[in-house]
Amino acid sequence: MAGPTQEFWQQRFVSGQIPWDRGEAQPQLKQWLAQGLITPGQSLLVPGCGRGHELLLLAKAGVKVLGLDYAPAAVDLARTQLAAHDASGLARVEQANVLTWQAEAALDAIYEQTCLCALHPDHWRRYADQLHSWLKPGGRLFALLMQARRESAGVGVLEGPPYHCDIQAVRALFPIDRWDWPAPPYAAHAHAQGWTELAVVLTRR
Repeated sequence: MAGPTQEFWQQRFVSGQIPWDRGEAQPQLKQWLAQGLITPGQSLLVPGCGRGHELLLLAKAGVKVLGLDYAPAAVDLARTQLAAHDASGLARVEQANVLTWQAEAALDAIYEQTCLCALHPDHWRRYADQLHSWLKPGGRLFALLMQARRESAGVGVLEGPPYHCDIQAVRALFPIDRWDWPAPPYAAHAHAQGWTELAVVLTRR
């Protein structure tokens, strides 16, 4: 499998080398909740949930949320955080490979922040197809697209993770015959590592 292995991610969480972790939920997710775009009772998936900050926020808002992560250590950390805040009733965590995992039922929404940019681009097509299959028609994909372009990209080198989620590449992955796109410009959120994340909400056709 191209790109980072399960052991790569496992060692990052075991050693605490997770500089992308803010220590809290992404501010844009809080805005989407405040705007009523994500509502209590909805079923929502968080692929690549890491330590589970978003799971906790969503569970406290009454959302039925499931987190997936490739690394067993991340799953353990997320479950511990949910249990510590008595949020295990609405939030669950599974150890899974997002390229092969299948949903038991179609979902209302997906929160995509750290999974696409963590996958090697060779796997993006498969992952995009998975996202489409998991959502019910009219379901929403709440995406934060990592903008992490490096100088080496000018000569065709793929560097990551995080891999740069170029908006043109993402448009090709989520074409308009399968997804409704909002008009740009999209809100850009600064990341402590010097990157930015573009906030886009897509609706599955």
